[in-house]
Amino acid sequence: MEDRKNREIYADGIGQIHFVGGMVRYDFITLQPDPKGKGEPTSEYNERIIMPPQGFLNAFNSMQQLIDKLLEAGVLKRNEGEGEHASPAKQTGKSK
Repeated sequence: MEDRKNREIYADGIGQIHFVGGMVRYDFITLQPDPKGKGEPTSEYNERIIMPPQGFLNAFNSMQQLIDKLLEAGVLKRNEGEGEHASPAKQTGKSK
């Protein structure tokens, strides 16, 4: 049996989020370069996380708290014209 205790997963983003069979399913993707080197990268399914709705809500709340901290620290910036509760749109490129 594989030791999953210290496993790390890298993803470039979430491709899709589904609600099926009473569970929320996140499909994580990684970006793959165009084999010919001419086009845009394509997204490739990498991993899936499945959780109950309450776990999804807890994860969402944790992510929102982190977004608020990153905004406060200046790591992320909001798009101009968006309200206080709007989602951040871009990273500034700063690193700490």
